[in-house]
Amino acid sequence: MNPTAKSLVLDLLSAADGAEVEVRRLVAACALFDISENSVRVTLVRLASRQLIEAAGRGAYRLGEGARDLAREVAGWRTAERRVRAWDGRYVAVHTGALGRGDRSELARRSRALAMVGLCELERNLFVRPDNLEGGVHGVRRRLEALGLDPLAPVFGAGDFSTGLEARARSLWDGKALSASYRKGRERLEAWLVRGEDLEPDAAAREAFLLGGAAIRQVVYDPLLPEPLVDVEARRAFVDAVHRFDRAGRRIWQRYFGVGLGSAAPSTVRVGTAAQGALQ
Repeated sequence: MNPTAKSLVLDLLSAADGAEVEVRRLVAACALFDISENSVRVTLVRLASRQLIEAAGRGAYRLGEGARDLAREVAGWRTAERRVRAWDGRYVAVHTGALGRGDRSELARRSRALAMVGLCELERNLFVRPDNLEGGVHGVRRRLEALGLDPLAPVFGAGDFSTGLEARARSLWDGKALSASYRKGRERLEAWLVRGEDLEPDAAAREAFLLGGAAIRQVVYDPLLPEPLVDVEARRAFVDAVHRFDRAGRRIWQRYFGVGLGSAAPSTVRVGTAAQGALQ
């Protein structure tokens, strides 16, 4: 699926790591996906009105305050594996029963936050994940609040489940499917790296963006489960392949658009698609 003007603009500005990007560069990037200049300019006005982007001098924009926290979280895919620690069998739990349900935007932020931290619903309004991330309960609480979860939601450690409840908790994630997706994803990226250099520049830039975007979204939303719930080595190999693909994709975009694109040369989706719906 091709990116929208909104997702592509947010991706480019996020990839710039706080630097400004000229409108002409944004227009050129969007043209690669048959997005008109008029659509780009209308999108820039709308995003600016919501403080997701901001003007940075004449004819340039950078990421706005409304998207920076999410951008930092999405960019954390690069250090995902370093956030994992040994699992002692306990869980981190979040209870959302006392939170409001009338605000659709709030519900979307809550759902996104829970998904990005790998929490699944064990009982009605009770979400859990293995306590195997650096920082433990406190670290999960900080990430959830940064992603927009109401600070009133209780976040706490849980364990000593009955045999039946423990079995249900472990079944919340399809470990076999996740492990298979790591292997298939790595193979897909490595196969493209072999043939990508032979593609025409525009085709290479377009394919690198789309394929890399799907891969990085997978990392962003991966629950980072421990053994024995998933094949951890397969996940590490996949993430390593995403890193290599990202570097190759940036080189392709820099060659296609010239040195002037600078750091805003994405091979991967950052804000726009990785958190699809979160900024609606």
